[in-house]
Amino acid sequence: MPLPRFAIIVAGGSGTRMGADRPKQFLNLLGEPVLLHTLRRFAEPALQVQRIVLVLPADAFATWQQLCTEHAIQIPHTVVAGGASRWASVRLGLAEVAGSNNEGIVAVHDGVRPLTSFSVINNTYLAAEAHGAAVAAVVPKDSVRGLSKDGSYALDRSRLRLVQTPQCFELNLLQRAYQMPELSTFTDDASVVEDLHPIRLVEGDYRNLKITTPEDLLVAEAFLRAASPPTV
Repeated sequence: MPLPRFAIIVAGGSGTRMGADRPKQFLNLLGEPVLLHTLRRFAEPALQVQRIVLVLPADAFATWQQLCTEHAIQIPHTVVAGGASRWASVRLGLAEVAGSNNEGIVAVHDGVRPLTSFSVINNTYLAAEAHGAAVAAVVPKDSVRGLSKDGSYALDRSRLRLVQTPQCFELNLLQRAYQMPELSTFTDDASVVEDLHPIRLVEGDYRNLKITTPEDLLVAEAFLRAASPPTV
């Protein structure tokens, strides 16, 4: 039998780089909050995600509740307060998931990645079930250079990957990783886990963008319009 699936959606950003009047997860994307688009991806019945935990800043609870009422959001999910860092927020979301579950595969996903495809999510869950830890990633399109004291040097982009989410892990493995102290070198969940377990890479999608700047929102709108059937 396949292992139970869970999801932690982390949406603790302030939207500083977006220059908007609200956090980017609450911005309007084709008439709906960005976060609703993201939530809907993991609520797809075919994925069989048993529980979704949404991690928000404590002072954003009322805003999210208002948006849930305004948009009649009925997707089952649990909201928990985040911490001072992404690491702390994931740790708090993980505690909520693990509180009533002994085993399973848990996906950690950025709340501002609203375009993640079914195949990327499902394939990452499947790879984590088979290998313990799996991360969606894509090959860089641009040339990449490293920095040195004398200038810079070329890197072989065929040996590099741009990391996305979801990042999926066996539940007990992720619990063990998050029992360790937080380090400044932790940039994502894979960096928290990799000292304990190898990370399997899964082919991501260039459309799986993380909305960070106003340009990202325009691109996301274009992708969504292209994917929607034309109205008659």
